[in-house]
Parts: sequence; structure tokens; C-alpha cells
Amino acid sequence: MPEISRFYGIIIYMFFGDHNPPHIHVKYQEHEAVINIYDGTVTGSMPKRA
Repeated sequence: MPEISRFYGIIIYMFFGDHNPPHIHVKYQEHEAVINIYDGTVTGSMPKRA
């Protein structure tokens, strides 16, 4: 898993050549979300604290 950043237990990663649209994956404990880079839409959920 190509990790970009890790802070306060939040892990941000991105895969080269992954499906469109361009996005990042975010993981915090058992929560996971995918964030679209172009418009900021979020698929999945993260707790408010994260």
C-alpha cells in the first residue's frame, strides 16, 4: 500500500494507475473513505474526530 502520509492515526494513501476519477484513500482505525481529488466528494465515512 503506497502510503503518502500518517498523522494522528490517520493514514492517507494513493495507488498509481488506479481507476478514474483520481482519488485518495483514507483509513482511521476501522473506518475507511475514498475522497475524489477533483470535487472533494467522499465515499465511505470517517468519525468527526478524524
